[in-house]
Amino acid sequence: MNPPHTLLCLGDSYTIGEMVRPEENFPSQTIRLLRQASNNFANAEIIAKTGWTTDELQSAIGQHEFRSGYDFVTLLIGVNNQYRGRTIDNYTEEFESLLKCAIHFANDKANHVIVLSIPDWSVTPFAKNSGRVLNDISKKIGEYNTANKKIAEQYGVNYIDITPGTREALTNSNLLASDGLHPSAREYSKWSEHVAATIESLVK
Repeated sequence: MNPPHTLLCLGDSYTIGEMVRPEENFPSQTIRLLRQASNNFANAEIIAKTGWTTDELQSAIGQHEFRSGYDFVTLLIGVNNQYRGRTIDNYTEEFESLLKCAIHFANDKANHVIVLSIPDWSVTPFAKNSGRVLNDISKKIGEYNTANKKIAEQYGVNYIDITPGTREALTNSNLLASDGLHPSAREYSKWSEHVAATIESLVK
């Protein structure tokens, strides 16, 4: 039997799944969907932590011991850059560096890397209670996503725009975790369907 396929997921709270059980984050749900479709996959390897910015993820990558290569890699990072008020230029430079790492981890196969857009947290109760201008949050998230999409296209990786779907939390609290900020397992299930479909198209 061939060894199982491998998936590496790089990111922050949206990848590790803050406020949901480990089996409910999007990497775990993605693996479950792939296995249900009779694909042989190992458990996802996740390098992510709540609060991480691009440079903090880069630092963690520098300290982690990785496999020699992964069949697929996902990257979702940037919301904490925006939260801390960092510039687009800073984000663009550091995101590009991370994407280069992701491609290298995917055995230099750019089409085996999946970038997910940053969710729009301006629609959450947490944002409304933060004292920040909600339109400013949404606008800045849009600018960050314009930047990461442009870089993703330049490098020929897959790009999944999950942002519009995250705005549905404005009228559907079931899409949010109990903290009123992070996605619920139900929201993550939507992401995992897109990620699994992308991966499955490349496996077969």
